[in-house]
Amino acid sequence: MTQTQTARLMDGAGLAARIVEECTSRAAALTERTGQAPCLATVLVGEDPASVTYVRMKRSRSAKAGIESRHVELPATTTTKELVGAITELSEDPAVHGILLQHPVGEHIDERAAFEAIAPEKDVDGVTMHSFAAMSFGLPGFQSCTPGGIMRLLDAYDVELTGKHAVVVGRSAILGKPAGMLLLDRNATVTYCHSRTRDLSSIVRQADVLVAAVGRARFIHGDDIKPGAVVIDAGYNAGNVGDVDFDSAKTRASLITPVPGGVGPMTIAVLLAQTVDAAERQLGVAER
Repeated sequence: MTQTQTARLMDGAGLAARIVEECTSRAAALTERTGQAPCLATVLVGEDPASVTYVRMKRSRSAKAGIESRHVELPATTTTKELVGAITELSEDPAVHGILLQHPVGEHIDERAAFEAIAPEKDVDGVTMHSFAAMSFGLPGFQSCTPGGIMRLLDAYDVELTGKHAVVVGRSAILGKPAGMLLLDRNATVTYCHSRTRDLSSIVRQADVLVAAVGRARFIHGDDIKPGAVVIDAGYNAGNVGDVDFDSAKTRASLITPVPGGVGPMTIAVLLAQTVDAAERQLGVAER
């Protein structure tokens, strides 16, 4: 690919719509067969405007897909013990099939302890240590939703991963780290980088597949993209921009995700799909 050419866009919104359509059919079939609809419980601590918006959107999408939602709203003063107690109660409730703790929570809360209170079979957001281990070992379980969405996008565009050099820029427990594990499980050679990596540009330039998940607007520039690389921008920053400078990167990449409309819609689609998966398993009608 020459610099005068433009990368093909990876349509996450379109693929997500197809996944949600399938979820809707599966949810309806499950409800008809068992008399019980899939149920996703959302837990929100405090009133952070962005978190409130995210939870409202997820509940709305759930309803449209035939997934019931139960919402637990807790004050910002909630302690770790109180949050763990609320999540444990949901984990023990047979009417709840999936649990989503909206994060981040307050700095005074042990977020990891709260995540670990989610029963593994209800961890549809893929945030527990159990789910990370399953991803790392290629075992059945729930994927972290954004990395899971990335893998589905790569598959939809027939991106061959075996033997390819995948560079993940970012190391968060629910995005960068699990994305690398999923790529490794597909026989890619994976390099993890982050904002403190020395000579980051030289490593990024080696990437056949680049996953940008560092949380900094336009952190990666087109000059750092290997010609013909597949670029997955998992960042979302103020001004509707990703972690990659899209305009310069699209002249180098062969495939690239837009922001918005790329990885974001896939995250919610995977959450809904995994909620239906969880309900099917718990209600004893799973075919897989």
